[in-house]
Amino acid sequence: MADTKYAALFVCSGNSARSLFAEAILRKLGGDAFDVYSAGTNPHGSPNPHALALMQQKGHDVSQLRSKDIAEFTSEGAPKFDFIFTVCDQAANEECPAFPGQPITAHWGMKDPVKVEGEEAEKSLAFQEAYGILFNRLSLFTALSIDALDGMSLQKAVDKIATQA
Repeated sequence: MADTKYAALFVCSGNSARSLFAEAILRKLGGDAFDVYSAGTNPHGSPNPHALALMQQKGHDVSQLRSKDIAEFTSEGAPKFDFIFTVCDQAANEECPAFPGQPITAHWGMKDPVKVEGEEAEKSLAFQEAYGILFNRLSLFTALSIDALDGMSLQKAVDKIATQA
């Protein structure tokens, strides 16, 4: 990637696990090339403890992660996004606000690990799977030659990533 810095927003309904995973992963994989944010359409108020524990195990700094409302990113002075990804089906089906410019958008939906019931091992597996899917997708995303692709090609590439991982 060139010296361009991109802004990415990951949207989920609760902003307690999947979108926070994506935020932390892209921060790590994308390095200085990305300013990364996450938000919820109906935030839970705090990150899920299982999600935080897993991110810490994977070496992510979770000290700055918090559950945020999408309205925080629609007010004056909010970042202008180059990429907006929904990572849950509920958020993708909700009325999301309009963002200025023409950000590349994609739906990378997956099951909500927070909603998994059962033994601790089943819950842990659900969080591991969600993290792994997002890690794979964001590995593919950061491997793209973003500067070399026109808007339509870039849109197709981020849409295709949802089907590959």
